[in-house]
Amino acid sequence: MTDFKILLIDDEPAQITSIKAFLKRRNYSVLTASSGTEGMKIIESKKVDLVLSDFRMPDMTGLEVVKAIKAYNPEISVVVITAFSDTEDAVKVMKEGAFDYLSKPIDLDELEILIKKVIELSYLKSENKLLKDQLREKFKFDAIISQSGEMEEVLNTAGRVAPSNATVLIRGESGTGKELIAKAVHYSSKRSEKAMITVNCAALSEGLLESELFGHEKGAFTGASAKHIGRFEQADGGTLFIDEIGDIGLQTQVKLLRVLQFGEFERVGGSKTIKVNVRVVTATNRNLEDLIQKGKFREDLLYRINVVTINLPSLRERKMDIPILIRHFIDKYSLENQKEIEGISKEAQDYLMKYHFPGNIRELENIIERAVVLSRDEIITTSDLPSGLLITSEKHILDPHDFTDSYPGKVSAFETEMIDKALELKFGNQSQAAKLLGITERHLRSRMQKLGIINTKR
Repeated sequence: MTDFKILLIDDEPAQITSIKAFLKRRNYSVLTASSGTEGMKIIESKKVDLVLSDFRMPDMTGLEVVKAIKAYNPEISVVVITAFSDTEDAVKVMKEGAFDYLSKPIDLDELEILIKKVIELSYLKSENKLLKDQLREKFKFDAIISQSGEMEEVLNTAGRVAPSNATVLIRGESGTGKELIAKAVHYSSKRSEKAMITVNCAALSEGLLESELFGHEKGAFTGASAKHIGRFEQADGGTLFIDEIGDIGLQTQVKLLRVLQFGEFERVGGSKTIKVNVRVVTATNRNLEDLIQKGKFREDLLYRINVVTINLPSLRERKMDIPILIRHFIDKYSLENQKEIEGISKEAQDYLMKYHFPGNIRELENIIERAVVLSRDEIITTSDLPSGLLITSEKHILDPHDFTDSYPGKVSAFETEMIDKALELKFGNQSQAAKLLGITERHLRSRMQKLGIINTKR
């Protein structure tokens, strides 16, 4: 363990010699100091992972050593060595942040076990930091796949609100990436070192949801055999993401409103008031204003949760993003399935561009994953796409008598079909295609960008 450095601080040379020899035999890298002052100079100039310090020394006590080390670098673990009768001093050093203490005479086997615990903790801290860095990288705004103006506006708003403590309401259809935006807000905030806890209201009954959010005491209800810590307590100091908030019942809404107003609540079946510091981000695919009119959602709660509202566009409203999302998912699932898929045929991509995606990005991802798994070639073709999608792309969405699809989806599909045909007839000449359509070239370019149409006929 030559990379794990231990510093011994003791004014007794015999004690230093004995412990150092023991640690050296176990291949630990050991530094020594005869006083607290000398030890602090070593800490300030060299990497140290663990300090073993005697409590009674002429210049600094073990308590003062702990305080100085923790003020300089809280990540350094400190173990204080005390006389058997000085347990009161041991309690004091533990309160100041010491990892543990050892009583004299030192049991070397106990010392070795303690060092292994420190190493294990150091490894876990390092792993935790690495995972947090990876999450921060994965969910930062720059990592969100997008090139459309609609998403640029979303990311701009989310980026500006992230550093604040304001509550955020993310609205959008299922599959548009609401949780991805919520994570980007958290990992770009000052709370990113703390936990982001998620709860999906649609997946839980009213009674269970209240217990999940606020916790419950032992015996609060039948089956409550132990105390349960709720999501608010788990998220203390961090962010709580409440997904599908429109599915919360009125009773739970009252309790949620109180937390948002005063930062306090009681567990189910409890009387002790618990205070928390939690940033709340919510999401819904429901029309909360309609729910308010029907008496199913509190208007005052809506005011509390939508200090800032982020409206996520559907995939059919940001078709310009479809090609780069296709590329991203091809790369992702080719790697996962150990396949070498280079891309997608123009015909297959055209079908996807015309499709209205009721399931949004989640549906597109599933389609590409399936295509990558089934593809026998290096290029995804129409034969790798679901047959139902091809029928919908070609016919159903353009049929005015078929009401399976939404009005905006049909209009977008019809407009895309017209522009594609005009460009084809005019061999990709946008100026002539615009005249054929009876609009200006500038208007044509604007609609092509809005609909995600790529002019491949030129």
